[in-house]
Amino acid sequence: MQEVQTENKTLVQKDKEHLWHSMSRFNANANPTIATKGEGSWFTDMEGNKYLDGVSGLWCLNLGHGRKEIAQAAYDQMVNVSYFPLTQSHVPAIELSAKLSSLLKGSYTTYFSNSGSEANEVAFKIARQYHAQNGNPGKYKFISRYRAYHGSTIGALSATAQANRKGKYGPSASGFLHVPPPYSYRSTFESDLAAAEYIKEVITWEGADTVAGIILEPFISGGGVLIPSKEYLTRVAEICKENDVLLIVDEVVSGFGRTGEMFGFMHSAGVQPDIVTMAKGLTSGYMPLGATAVQSYIYEKFKGEGDKQHFRHVSTFGGHPAACAVALKNIEIIENEGIVERVSQLGRSVLNELQDLETLDCVGEVRGVGFLFGIELVADKQTKAPAAEEFSGKVIAKCKEKGLIIGRNGDTIPGYQNVLILAPPLSSTDEDLRFLVDTVKTVIEECESQTV
Repeated sequence: MQEVQTENKTLVQKDKEHLWHSMSRFNANANPTIATKGEGSWFTDMEGNKYLDGVSGLWCLNLGHGRKEIAQAAYDQMVNVSYFPLTQSHVPAIELSAKLSSLLKGSYTTYFSNSGSEANEVAFKIARQYHAQNGNPGKYKFISRYRAYHGSTIGALSATAQANRKGKYGPSASGFLHVPPPYSYRSTFESDLAAAEYIKEVITWEGADTVAGIILEPFISGGGVLIPSKEYLTRVAEICKENDVLLIVDEVVSGFGRTGEMFGFMHSAGVQPDIVTMAKGLTSGYMPLGATAVQSYIYEKFKGEGDKQHFRHVSTFGGHPAACAVALKNIEIIENEGIVERVSQLGRSVLNELQDLETLDCVGEVRGVGFLFGIELVADKQTKAPAAEEFSGKVIAKCKEKGLIIGRNGDTIPGYQNVLILAPPLSSTDEDLRFLVDTVKTVIEECESQTV
């Protein structure tokens, strides 16, 4: 036992001296949670404590830990062809690109990268080059929505409209515009459709001949789990077509069953995105992989003659053979186990139970779709004043004490980091979900009673 404790202390010290953690404020007195084992929706830390991962790592561990068939797919590919660049081709990338086109229910051509940020960067470059080669070189601007997150690279961060993520990293890249999101709980618009019409006005004011694309998540995830009406995206798609503006749908979080459809845009009638970006659930986090799928009519514009007509972009590890093999196995499991249908059914039940919290004074609204839930905490139910960051932090800490990891919309909007986020693995058992719901409800009730 003494030897184990010594080893653990050494690990913590090495961590503090050498490892830079994502999104973490410096705290000399805090020790990181060091995971050593995972099984299903649970992981165990080096002290032997077990936790239900209520946010799927970073929204990506859709099939949970320990899927040996996924690990086997990676192994089999690595001992066959360990690496081959997509300046040429390999079998897993061919099969995966064809599978994605089938899942998207259209004719798409896919460019592979390593992450969601890169997938969105690729989308911006493709969109600008497409318009230039389609006779509209002045179309370079992109519209995104406040509270949305689209990545950490300079272009993706410029599309991101979360002030706390952008501070000290400016100026942003030029050509990125932001509009209010559909957010019924706090919106100044009469309806989600009015929020969509505002996008049309911005295109008019900017000049349709300058706007290349609109990028949006079907459901804003990290910005607070904002759930628009189904009609909203349908109307935005219509506005795009009317103005020759490409609809770029960011499915990095929403894709591969998270929302109870294979892709989030499929909740809305008549929507067939021009470009779809993917990552996270594409491999359930087992390997890094990003993808940018474009409708084939866009790809056709890159077939012209000349030394600058092709897409002059390269990703060394994008579309890695093992990552593509993992993605194919991941999708096979999702389909064979009926994961999407199960999420759709159980998601509604979990949401109904969580909405019981709306009777509490500290809960303004509970919203969700599939296995994506947001609990908006308030300091005053009448004015909707957001709860203090300390209150949401207390809820998260107490959940962890009880063996549940949950998240919040941290480092997003100043003064509005008050939405608790739940996004459990899609393979979570009934017992896992019961534990999640009971723990969250108990902890929030306890925290409210302690503040009265």
